[in-house]
Amino acid sequence: MTSRERFLAACACQPLDRPPIWVMRQAGRYLPEYRALKAKSSFLEMVRTPALALEVTLQPLRRFALDAAILFSDILVIPEALGQGYAFRDTGGIAMAYRIDTRAQVDALAPASAVPDRLRYVADALGLLKRELDGSKALLGFGGSPWTLATYMVEGGSSDDFERIKLLFYTDRALFDALLEKLTEALIVYFKLQIAAGADAIQIFDSWGGIIAGPDYEAASLQWIRRIVAALPADFPIILYAKGTAPHLTDQAFTGVRVVSVDWTNELAVVRRTLPANVAVQGNLDPVLMQTTPTIVRREAGRLLESMRGTAGHIFNLGHGITPSARIECMEALVETVTQWK
Repeated sequence: MTSRERFLAACACQPLDRPPIWVMRQAGRYLPEYRALKAKSSFLEMVRTPALALEVTLQPLRRFALDAAILFSDILVIPEALGQGYAFRDTGGIAMAYRIDTRAQVDALAPASAVPDRLRYVADALGLLKRELDGSKALLGFGGSPWTLATYMVEGGSSDDFERIKLLFYTDRALFDALLEKLTEALIVYFKLQIAAGADAIQIFDSWGGIIAGPDYEAASLQWIRRIVAALPADFPIILYAKGTAPHLTDQAFTGVRVVSVDWTNELAVVRRTLPANVAVQGNLDPVLMQTTPTIVRREAGRLLESMRGTAGHIFNLGHGITPSARIECMEALVETVTQWK
């Protein structure tokens, strides 16, 4: 069984001898070869240059026996394609070119039809990856959820309190909905572009879903995700990761996604028992463990694997992205523990 076949079987909740493994942000700053490349090319240059995106995507696969590659890109390419650029602040975090706070600004955003041309470099990078992997590994595309993208667009970048986007949701629902409508249509086109370019699965990152008041999660975020999934090919593997949304995992499982990715605050075996049997789960080791020791990683990964023994539909991952402080030897221990699990 190839890694790609193993990954797709897990998405379909078929019984396997071990779960497939990949790691969010597996191509990133914990790798010395990534830092060396970053010293020569900026993050945005690497995202926009297919040959560089190919190289960064492949770097972790050369070191570790991972079952999937995830395209090196950024969720904010969608706002950029619609006309709202972004950059990285010297002090850390994201700075958008401007804040969105008027209907005129929303109306001025480019239509979804502009996405294929403006994000052609994403399709080109996926095409290069598809040829390079040649069916050996699963190839994942991704994007942000409409809500999560809207937080950056309305806040003007990274935020500590998300006050502006929440106020917009509560005080001007018509403007909020107009922005989310535009993002939803753009994401549908974008995900179809990725699928056509060869992606085997798409992960939707609702990274800031957990900051919404519980009763409002449906209106602010989940309804838009549901619309995206409904517009994509039936039964195509869609993974939904929404950090901090434990009360909504069951609702997420009924959006039509094939996989619910779970953060580290949940007990994965309990989540597996509570969700429908035809929806897979992904996760959910605490990323901080990757800064400890190989012995600790083996112990905790083994404990998670044992808790899931006898279940179907599990993709091993961290409960959030791997951090720049992660140790290479811990990643090696993690992948070895999962791939040699019996």
